[in-house]
Amino acid sequence: MKILLTTTSYQDCPGDHHALLESTGAEIVRERGPLSEARMLELAGDFDAFLCGDDEITKAVIDKSLPKLKIIAKYGIGVDKIDVAYATEKQIPVSFCPGVNHTTVAEHVFMLLLALNKNLIEQANATAAGGWKRMTGHEIMGKTIGIIGLGRIGREVAIRANAFGMTCIGYDLYWPEDFAKEHNVKRMDGITQLLRESDIVSLHTNLTEETRDMICETSIKNMKDGAILINCGRGELTHTSDIAAALESGKLAGYGADVLDQEPPASDHPLLGAKNCIITPHVGSRTYESVQRQAGMATENLVLLLKGQKPLAQVNDAPPPNALI
Repeated sequence: MKILLTTTSYQDCPGDHHALLESTGAEIVRERGPLSEARMLELAGDFDAFLCGDDEITKAVIDKSLPKLKIIAKYGIGVDKIDVAYATEKQIPVSFCPGVNHTTVAEHVFMLLLALNKNLIEQANATAAGGWKRMTGHEIMGKTIGIIGLGRIGREVAIRANAFGMTCIGYDLYWPEDFAKEHNVKRMDGITQLLRESDIVSLHTNLTEETRDMICETSIKNMKDGAILINCGRGELTHTSDIAAALESGKLAGYGADVLDQEPPASDHPLLGAKNCIITPHVGSRTYESVQRQAGMATENLVLLLKGQKPLAQVNDAPPPNALI
């Protein structure tokens, strides 16, 4: 039996998940993801299971992986890089790891937000270079933060925003009424209203065809002049060149993102070196605490499926395979 392991944070961080994976007795082939469709196609066909990150597992990859592939175990929450519908059609269960990284990502949001408002990067770099550049920043207390997507991560952002003395507004198709009342999150009628009223916008919605490029030239026009945008969701939620243009014009005062439309980016990516822009390399969920939770759940899901049992959490309606261990 062979398992393809691609997630780098899983491999790079210590924890009990390594021993649990080895206990399967499988041959573990390790790659440094996220892998492109082309690389996945080179590898596909020889594996009983994928333990994957944000690799492109398309219809073509699944077809080339059959009939041997029986399990796709996602390390993480977002499954937009996996053709889940086709996996379901082929009766391949896709497990995932909800509820393991919301604290870590919410903290990352505020790291980016505070860094932008306090001009952290520019001042720290100037000081390290021997300068003494003193800039005037902004408080976030009293500012209005608009949260698009009030799942686990969006809710954690709201809790922290309240602690900072911010006003919270939000939009979600599935409104969490009880949570919103408890944490003073005012419901907006739609994204346009939210953009118009927010000093800061934080994106926490899933990537779908409806949300792709949701923040673009047209929607940016609805934002306040000098608003700040934070994206710890998916890079494709924003239109890259439109964000770069809004930063250059000053319409956006800052953009902080942990995700890009191309990862890793090309050296000439429009947001690398853009004005008032901080990009981190998709590490919002990469803490020792979060990785152990995430890797532990991903591996437990995989082991349960290898035993022919239901995993702790599964995206699709596909039965477990016949036991492989």
